[in-house]
Amino acid sequence: MDRVELYDTTLRDGTQAEGISVSVDDKLAITLRLDQLGVSFIEGGYAGANPKDDEFFRRARKLKLKNATLTAFGNTRRAGGDCESDASMRALLEAGTPVVTIVGKASELHVRKVLETSLEENLAMITDSIRFLTANGRRVFCDAEHFFDGYALNPEYAVQAVNAAVEAGAECVILCDTNGGTLPEQAAEAVRAVKAATRARLGIHAHNDSDAAVAVSLAALQAGATQVQGTINGYGERCGNANLVSIIANLQLKMNVKCVSDEQIRSLTELSRFVAEVVNLPPHAYQPYVGSNAFSHKGGLHAAAVEKLAESYQHVPPDVVGNRNALVVSELAGRSTILQQVEELGLGGEITRDDARNIVNHVKAQEARGFAYERAAASFEVLVRRTLPNYEPPFELVDFMVIVQSRHPGAGGSSPANGENLTSEATIKVRVGEHVLHTAAEGNGPVNSLDNALRKALLQFFPHLAVVKLTDYKVRVVADGTGTNAVVRVQIESSDGQHTWHTVGASGNIIEASWLALADSMEYWLLQHTASKGKSPGT
Repeated sequence: MDRVELYDTTLRDGTQAEGISVSVDDKLAITLRLDQLGVSFIEGGYAGANPKDDEFFRRARKLKLKNATLTAFGNTRRAGGDCESDASMRALLEAGTPVVTIVGKASELHVRKVLETSLEENLAMITDSIRFLTANGRRVFCDAEHFFDGYALNPEYAVQAVNAAVEAGAECVILCDTNGGTLPEQAAEAVRAVKAATRARLGIHAHNDSDAAVAVSLAALQAGATQVQGTINGYGERCGNANLVSIIANLQLKMNVKCVSDEQIRSLTELSRFVAEVVNLPPHAYQPYVGSNAFSHKGGLHAAAVEKLAESYQHVPPDVVGNRNALVVSELAGRSTILQQVEELGLGGEITRDDARNIVNHVKAQEARGFAYERAAASFEVLVRRTLPNYEPPFELVDFMVIVQSRHPGAGGSSPANGENLTSEATIKVRVGEHVLHTAAEGNGPVNSLDNALRKALLQFFPHLAVVKLTDYKVRVVADGTGTNAVVRVQIESSDGQHTWHTVGASGNIIEASWLALADSMEYWLLQHTASKGKSPGT
């Protein structure tokens, strides 16, 4: 196994997971991070399936990708139809990607019962579609859907489907375990048989319904496949897809197959958490390699041994994938971790070990309240600076009030779903030095009105703060509660046009959680601005 192509389908197959809905901006952000990771192909979406994916393909043409090639996914032509007038064929061409991936049936059962056509017509659909796309200048991959189930029922026909694709011009035929029921040795046996019977270059696309998708993918690669498809964190329909994070780590660290650079593989943990945050799902703490508990050791013999010899209870050094050890009951380890992070902030000379202990205790207390600082580095820095004895915050909240009013109720006293008759107004008092500012502002919702009121007050003293914009806002229920009484975490992304930072707030009240994240964002930027410009606040 000298070479493996990494094909990511998070933006298409991954978004079919229940609970995942991403915007076009989200998809573009993930695309750029996948490109940085060094994957070979990024499947951007289902061509022609919805306006969001079509907009993504239009906007993605402007991306300057360094490592990856964008692909569009779609069907073969319809049974009994022709390619020239087929909507799927047109959509694939209009997507404008250099590579397209079409899905063709490789199971007799699905051809007869789902497509309701003949075996011969299905092969013609595969052949015609690939020839049409290649004639229009596209490189073509073919996903042989339900291949392993089809191979188990009728191996001869499954192989015919593969042959039809390769003879028509497909560069790679990907054998799909669509139902996720294949085990590793079964997959390896089928791959070896197909290689012996065809001249196709093969790939593997596994689902995780038997909790074996990663193992199936690795077994297929060992048997001769050269492309592996998967999603970040294993997101996907039902039980998910093969986890590309684990596949990359296993290939490179266990099987000596160089997929990405050493620097790129060290970004796996950060990438995993970044994608989790973008799709608004909690990171899986027990995920191999990149989970927060992947290298945790809780007390007793294990913790003591790891402090003496790190490799005594871990299979790889955590830093090779960008993760870290966590001796969860070791107070000393907790202080050491905080001190390391403080050093990275340039505050090492200002924080004592006693200060670090206090920060650790405060972070633990905050996390118990629903805060999380994994992707809120700006809030963490503000938290650390607030512990310094001589720290004076640029502003302090005195109080705020937010009113949401429905001015023209609809029938039955309810407002229209688009909220066009709702108004929000925030009144806020903040202290800057010896001055207390009392302002009010309206906005498009309570958080926007609160943001506007805070800016209205602070711009009187910090006019340069006008460049700061809120660019993303996410809410997640994170702690115990009943219905709307649950604790929520608010994650805010802000930008000044040059830099982006993230802050967090948590509370049983969504407005308070939003305020905490907003205030951290403004305070963080003012700290960075005054530090970089050598100015005091307000100048």
